[in-house]
Amino acid sequence: MTISARLKKWFASFAAKERSIHIAHAGKWAFYFILIGIIAGFGSIVFHYLCQIGSHYFLDVAAGYRPPTPAGEQHLIPTTNHPFNRWILLVLPAFGGILSGWLVYTFAPEAEGHGTDAAIDAYHNKGGFIRGRVPIIKTIASAITLTSGGSGGREGPIAQIGAGFGSFLATSLKLSPRERRIMMAAGIGAGVGSIFRAPLAGALFAAEVLYRDPEFESEVIMPAGISSVVAYCLFCLVYGWGSLFDSPDFVFSNPLELGPYLVLALVLVGMAVFYIKSFYGVTRLFKSVHIPNHMKPAIGGLCTGMIGFFLPQTLSFGYGYAQQALYNELSILVLFFLAVGKVLTTSFSIGSGGSGGVFGPSIVIGGATGGVVGKVFYQIMPGVVTEPGAFVVVGMAGFFTAVSNTPISTIIFVCEMTNSYHLLLPSLLVCSVSYLAAQKWTIYSKQVKSKIDSPAHTGDFFVDVLQSIRVRDLMHLVKKVNLIPQDMTFRDFKGYFSQTKQHYFPVMDQKKRLIAIFSSTDVRSVLFSPEIESLVVMKDIGTSEIIVTTPSDDLNAVLKKFTIKNIDSLPVVKEDDYGTLIGMLNRREVISFYNQQIQKIKNKD
Repeated sequence: MTISARLKKWFASFAAKERSIHIAHAGKWAFYFILIGIIAGFGSIVFHYLCQIGSHYFLDVAAGYRPPTPAGEQHLIPTTNHPFNRWILLVLPAFGGILSGWLVYTFAPEAEGHGTDAAIDAYHNKGGFIRGRVPIIKTIASAITLTSGGSGGREGPIAQIGAGFGSFLATSLKLSPRERRIMMAAGIGAGVGSIFRAPLAGALFAAEVLYRDPEFESEVIMPAGISSVVAYCLFCLVYGWGSLFDSPDFVFSNPLELGPYLVLALVLVGMAVFYIKSFYGVTRLFKSVHIPNHMKPAIGGLCTGMIGFFLPQTLSFGYGYAQQALYNELSILVLFFLAVGKVLTTSFSIGSGGSGGVFGPSIVIGGATGGVVGKVFYQIMPGVVTEPGAFVVVGMAGFFTAVSNTPISTIIFVCEMTNSYHLLLPSLLVCSVSYLAAQKWTIYSKQVKSKIDSPAHTGDFFVDVLQSIRVRDLMHLVKKVNLIPQDMTFRDFKGYFSQTKQHYFPVMDQKKRLIAIFSSTDVRSVLFSPEIESLVVMKDIGTSEIIVTTPSDDLNAVLKKFTIKNIDSLPVVKEDDYGTLIGMLNRREVISFYNQQIQKIKNKD
């Protein structure tokens, strides 16, 4: 066999080995994300079943209240004929608040409020770490809160189930904080995508909800996509396929309709600000009240029950009323009170320390607000606005965009949940305007502005900036220094040393080429031994293992070289000749230059 044939065979075997390593690596991670999807899917199944059981016994059996369901869901347990009792409905949310409050504040205080915010906080500030008990407590507490009449959504608890398992798996496998964050975010996407039957939107939501700016966590999208698909399939295998809502086949065909849609966007922004202000106003109020924490959800539940006494439509999930709005079955007055009342009941139920999500209520509030605007314009200009129900769909998307700063995933969410893709154009307009007008506010207080502001990416940003700067950019800081002849005696060097402020001394040979280097610290051993001063030459003091840098090196590499032996100055040499010294580069000046560059970037932003 010829040499060329042997080389070709060796390269082929090496390439095959490399491919097998990559396939094994990809397969390992795919297995992790599939496992997260399976757990999140089972979590969605269990949580949905708990909600069905709780709604049956709390709302139906106890209060005789049987709210309508969206088209994609049916009662798993047959309804009763118990008469409707408003008085029980008045105190029922308070009873649920007592139970959930005791459970949360006794076993996992971080499970209070809406779980998505807690997951966002864990991503940015805790390396993706979530205590193992949190998803379990969140699931039970949220089921109690929501099925006893408390207003909230399902995405918060189910997001924490998926996120909690992703965090647990990564911690058990002793993975890095970055890998744990990715697995945690994959769990968020899987949970949300399955419970709302919107797998694509779930994956995008997990990557987009982390930031206020229109920015995606790109490394999260594919893992969350895998987990979301698996979780969605498991959930639908148990509860049936199809979208959450059934929507008429709305079609956008008249450009003049964009005018009313623009008005809708502004109305949604106003309602979104009211929602956020109300939610966090109630939250601050309850935090300032000096009573045991586990009693606060009970008081919030009582306030919720007082509103529900007059407006029972605002209690619990409310998805069935959004379904009725899609079919134009509710009046303007009912839709208006549904939107305003839902804002207040959600604020009291979750803002007081109760457990539940804020996405679900946003869908109902946005749909009801869109229905009001659509019906008004239908009466004013029926030739332009022919389908008020279309404004319900667009209102859902625009409202949640305004409160969450997630325009892209929200558009996909609403399209998947309503199985209506013909309103993408008005949805894009309304979501864009809503996002731009409401960017100052968000229901997710733990969102950060961008990756630069996230503690999770501090190191990445630091390295990225360092790698973008080369030593050649700092040549004005490279100082010319005197080279010490290799045969200079220490006695002669003492005279030179007493007259210089130089701390590092390159040693040269007869051709003035760099062969060694020493620092002022290295001369101490000889400094106090005058008997050998005439015998020691400077070549003996210097080290020939010189750590150097070149003009093409980036600052990340330079700082690593500084830390190898904790040195404060590096010789800068020519690219093609390490014996030719250009000058010395100081550690302090490198750090100062970096700080100046960071300040310039911040000022530019």
